[in-house]
Amino acid sequence: MKENYLKDLNEAQRQAVEDITGPSLIIAGAGSGKTKVLTCRIANMLEKGIPASALLALTFTNKAAKEMKERVSSLVGPEKVRYLWMGTFHSVFARILRTEAQLLNFPQNFTIYDKSDSKSAIRSCIKELKLDEKAYPPAEVISRISRAKNNLRTASAYAADDQAMQADEASRKPRIADIYALYAKKCRLAGAMDFDDLLLYTNILFQQNSQILSLYRDRFRYILVDEYQDTNL
Repeated sequence: MKENYLKDLNEAQRQAVEDITGPSLIIAGAGSGKTKVLTCRIANMLEKGIPASALLALTFTNKAAKEMKERVSSLVGPEKVRYLWMGTFHSVFARILRTEAQLLNFPQNFTIYDKSDSKSAIRSCIKELKLDEKAYPPAEVISRISRAKNNLRTASAYAADDQAMQADEASRKPRIADIYALYAKKCRLAGAMDFDDLLLYTNILFQQNSQILSLYRDRFRYILVDEYQDTNL
């Protein structure tokens, strides 16, 4: 089985697949086989006896995750990939958050808002704060809040950020922080998170709970990221 996936690799690819002693960054052009190398690397780890539960593989799309897991399964057999964690950043973080939700005072079955849900909630906040949608277009407000969350800033941290406040003042939207705070409150009361919250709250979970951080850090001895160059790390 092993020879089947190693024989089609060139020397550099084979080295990336077989060397699992430390961190590796694979840099190559589009279509050069980076995802194939990652898939074979996972298969090689499983073949060497590393348990699937010790691996975490992150992708950018559900389709990519599904195809990669199917490919690994075809290389080493379905039994070896049964406990492999593989998915998008958002799906993996959602899985963690549903397990640890009580630590963040969210229900385990919290709702995940899509873009339409978020836009509706933001509109409700704008109306409740007696603001004009022309001055605060919901799409632009959502974009600013999303950017803040991707920078791991909560509503309170955003309001305390002088640079952000100055930027909002300069763009004649000084109440963005108020909208963000009310939106966060409404989401919590509804037992809901939006997609950006999945990133933000996972970070909060680990920052505030060292034992939980250690639990997942000890579990996932190997973390593999497809299309790493597209992350904002």
